[in-house]
Amino acid sequence: MAEISAQMVKELRESTGAGMMDCKNALKETDGDFEKAVQLLREKGLGKAAKKADRLAAEGLVNLKISDDFKQATLSEINSETDFVAKNEQFIALTKDTTAHIQTQGISTSEELHSSVINGAKFEEYLKSQIATIGENLVVRRFATLKAGEKGIVNGYMHSNSRVGVIISAASDSEENARKASDFLKQLCMHIAAMKPSYLSYKDLDLDFVESEYKALVAELEKDNEERRRLKDPNKPEHKIPKFASRKQLSDEILKQAEEDIKAELKAQNKPEKIWANIIPGKMNSFIADNSQLDSKLTLMGQFYVMDDKKTVEQVIAEKEKELGIKLEIVEFIRFEVGEGLEKKAEDFAAEVAAQMS
Repeated sequence: MAEISAQMVKELRESTGAGMMDCKNALKETDGDFEKAVQLLREKGLGKAAKKADRLAAEGLVNLKISDDFKQATLSEINSETDFVAKNEQFIALTKDTTAHIQTQGISTSEELHSSVINGAKFEEYLKSQIATIGENLVVRRFATLKAGEKGIVNGYMHSNSRVGVIISAASDSEENARKASDFLKQLCMHIAAMKPSYLSYKDLDLDFVESEYKALVAELEKDNEERRRLKDPNKPEHKIPKFASRKQLSDEILKQAEEDIKAELKAQNKPEKIWANIIPGKMNSFIADNSQLDSKLTLMGQFYVMDDKKTVEQVIAEKEKELGIKLEIVEFIRFEVGEGLEKKAEDFAAEVAAQMS
């Protein structure tokens, strides 16, 4: 008999909406055959939820819950099959109730959620009843909670269409000072919602990944340069090919050599040495920007701020620290977008109608 893993049970439960033990027993009876287990669950009277679960839930809503003391922020993505149901008041209430439940109960895993009790019923039974009433498969796809430390604060942002949400946590030198940054943190969440960074900082990037991406970056720039040479548009000069892709690669030795090269260039241009100190910082910033293009794509700190695209988020945070007279460290952020990473199934409408008539 095939070994039945927790992951197999989890996938079958998410696919059919059946209870955990029902899924485990079905997999045992079918020797781990997923499709046969789905059919068996149908034959055992769980057909309504199971049939609806055959259809991929790729629409839905993101929901956000910030605790009154700004110490916890919870984000969830709950999926439906159609955008129409995502506008249903009962479904909207479900997303709000579930998100609040996750936060107040301190739930961190799907297993904990489905075994928890909400409105006097086990959550998995509660969700099944919602599926039956609303008439579509519904899936709590993912959720996360960020908690602030003793001297920290959280905040969040949910876009007006409720399809994109962001939560963020930050630390300061005191809780009072952290609260001064609350509005700014919400603005950062808006930036994250729009610009989709994947990492907080270049420090979070793996060096092998960076070096691999550098090769792709060079190939992309060289290909675009070929097109620019062909078009001969004076307003579109050729890209300079960088030597690096991320600050992860810019060691102290490389930065020191870059500064020496800048000094040599200024000397060759006969610039007075007394003004070098005014020129070098700007040229060093340009060198770093040219050689950290991956950071500006993937990392929050390396991106140019949407509300002031002449400055990176890192620079804007430094300015905000001076303005508010505080220390501010971004600890973590999480961004959810409805259906992100899901591939919708192509529906065979004729087959679906025939199945419903049979």
